[in-house]
Amino acid sequence: MIEETFLRLQKSESVVCEMASRLLAAYISSGQLVEENHDELIERSIKIAIKVAQKADRAIESDDENGEK
Repeated sequence: MIEETFLRLQKSESVVCEMASRLLAAYISSGQLVEENHDELIERSIKIAIKVAQKADRAIESDDENGEK
């Protein structure tokens, strides 16, 4: 029987996971993901997604950050 895992991700964590899953899907569809490197590509996808999120956060000022609603 498969063990169930429950996660309670914050909104920003969810966004990073979604980006990482899209990157991983690109690795899969391009044939780059194989059994020997799947952990490495998962880690790489997460690191890239975090980097994109950090750069976007620095580049974009949201309404709630500048006091507007």
